[in-house]
Amino acid sequence: MKSMVIQSKGASFALVNRDVPRPGPGEVRIKVAACGVCHSDYFVKEGLWPGLQYPRVPGHEVVGTVEALGEGVTGLAVGARVGIGWHGGHDGTCPRCLAADFIHCAQAKVTGISFDGGYGEQMIAPAVALAPVPDGMSVTEAAPLLCAGVTTFNSLRNSGARPGDLVAVQGLGGLGHLGLQFARAMGFEVVAISRGRHKEALARELGAHHYVDAEGEDLAKRFAALGGARVILATAPNSKALSGLVGGLGIDGSLLIVAAPFEPIEVSPLALLGGRRRIQGWPSGTASDSADCLAFAKLHRIRARVETFPLEKAETAYAKMMSGEVRFRSVIEL
Repeated sequence: MKSMVIQSKGASFALVNRDVPRPGPGEVRIKVAACGVCHSDYFVKEGLWPGLQYPRVPGHEVVGTVEALGEGVTGLAVGARVGIGWHGGHDGTCPRCLAADFIHCAQAKVTGISFDGGYGEQMIAPAVALAPVPDGMSVTEAAPLLCAGVTTFNSLRNSGARPGDLVAVQGLGGLGHLGLQFARAMGFEVVAISRGRHKEALARELGAHHYVDAEGEDLAKRFAALGGARVILATAPNSKALSGLVGGLGIDGSLLIVAAPFEPIEVSPLALLGGRRRIQGWPSGTASDSADCLAFAKLHRIRARVETFPLEKAETAYAKMMSGEVRFRSVIEL
């Protein structure tokens, strides 16, 4: 089989021929149909994940079919359409594991980091990490839902916001374009926040009721006129921009961060105290969360917008994702 491999920290992608692997106990072999390219693949490319071992095949937005079952695997059949996301399984022995706290829990497995991911024709995955992919859903549109999709879907449905509440989505990129669609389908009054008036038409097409130009408007005043946001979902990893979002929150409002920059954000404690506001982070989700996300997306016709690349062009797909040139998600098709 062919796989795109990172041989060492900072190395370029290398197309390598490997033996087709056999699944061990509790594992399955997946014939990969599509794999999304995510910003978190940067951790593999640059060796930033603790304990990461090379060589490693990245990729944690995988859709394919079950090709072989390991010993003890039940409830799955060869030929079943499945997806696997960032959460590659856990042993369920501690709260961090169950909360998908991948960084701090040694028992939590991360797809494409703890084991080889989907930048290849076949991959091995724990059976407990798989989610069913609904019939009729395009593999290239489904793949980004296994990370970008479940992250925005799962964070919003656990945010405490109720139908009718004012919910804003900051950013119109790979995460934000899905966040807007999920927010609208969940019954929120949706505000899109981005830079420049030229993005307003797209924001409204994706589900926004209101549009706020972060460059040309006073964000705090605009949100005050709307009554203040119950939740602002922050999908663009820019520390300065994140700091400015707190002013748009209403009483008991939450700044919900799903795309984190490496730099710290600066927020005045007074901005939090006066309105009982809070700042919260949210990881992606477990396999059952991914299954819910895929089913919800099919029901409400939520679609990831993608640009596709063959496996041999994985380096290009990754580079366009990192530079922000791709609109909206890079997906490798096999």
